[in-house]
Amino acid sequence: MAEEPDDNVVPEGIDPERVGAWIEANVADAAGPFAYERIAGGRSNLTYSVTDSAGNRWALRRPPMGKALGSAHDMGREHRVVSALGPTDVPVAHIAGYCTDESVNEAPFYLMDFLDGPILRLRADAEPFSEEDRRAIGERVIDTLVTIHDVDPDAVGLGDLGKKEDYVARQLRRWQGQWEGSKTREIPLVEEVHDRLLDRIPEQGPAAIVHGDYRLDNMILENSGEVAAVVDWELCTLGDPLADVGLLLVYWAEEGDTLLPLFEPATMAPGFQSREEVRAGYAERSGRDLGEIDFYVALAYWKLAIILEGVYSRYAKGQYGKPEAGFEEFGKNVGRLAEAADAAVDRLG
Repeated sequence: MAEEPDDNVVPEGIDPERVGAWIEANVADAAGPFAYERIAGGRSNLTYSVTDSAGNRWALRRPPMGKALGSAHDMGREHRVVSALGPTDVPVAHIAGYCTDESVNEAPFYLMDFLDGPILRLRADAEPFSEEDRRAIGERVIDTLVTIHDVDPDAVGLGDLGKKEDYVARQLRRWQGQWEGSKTREIPLVEEVHDRLLDRIPEQGPAAIVHGDYRLDNMILENSGEVAAVVDWELCTLGDPLADVGLLLVYWAEEGDTLLPLFEPATMAPGFQSREEVRAGYAERSGRDLGEIDFYVALAYWKLAIILEGVYSRYAKGQYGKPEAGFEEFGKNVGRLAEAADAAVDRLG
């Protein structure tokens, strides 16, 4: 059985003895003792670095500690999606193993190859790249999203991942339920935006694989700026691909934006495309009509408000371990995002 080195401090969420034994028994060429490190950045499922005695390294994904809501933390679903996309042109990490036995580590988890490339989350993270390189990275973000949406779900065994019809109505119902289950206070505008969106649902085109949280910092890059892998597939389902575009535009911050005061996202660095260029680039390469994109932008703001309320609630309950300094800002941003969603609906006329 694998033993943990005496000098290794094991992060919360890992049972080193049982997880180490499972890895040795189920992952080829893995040899303990193992070292574990929590990787910061994730606000939903938790990610850890796992290193064995030979220096081999994997990323371990598990749900938040404690009771979680709904399918957003379903390890089996995330594992299935990444495995199915492995043979396609969509860049994903190789799956090394999947554990369904909750006696091993309290909850299911899976391991994938560790990709040690840059993740452009903050503006400072983009500094090693030239403006020309940033422009090229932005183009790859658009191209990769088009590639995801071009995958035939039936052809890769994901045709039953979710219902293909009425995606937006299902999202509104699901996330309203998440709001009811995670809210820590009443914010009437969240319910008001839900009702406004319900009355304005656009006609859906052919269903596609929808990542559900597609943005620049859910990509691991190579040092060259090429895309090594798209990560964080826990919200993936089938439905309207324009929902991914709306969310990408919400996350694609520009110089002068003030809505996300916690940090300056990487896309604010010189060289990256404007939101309008991202929108136009996707429309041209995908051939899809983005005439009602403000609806999907509003939907994205509304969902993000609910997601942040869930993050705030889990921090307050200790499900991420000891709360990070400033976590209260997540709670404050919920109302701001609801206001942005309301304004986006107004733009529809």
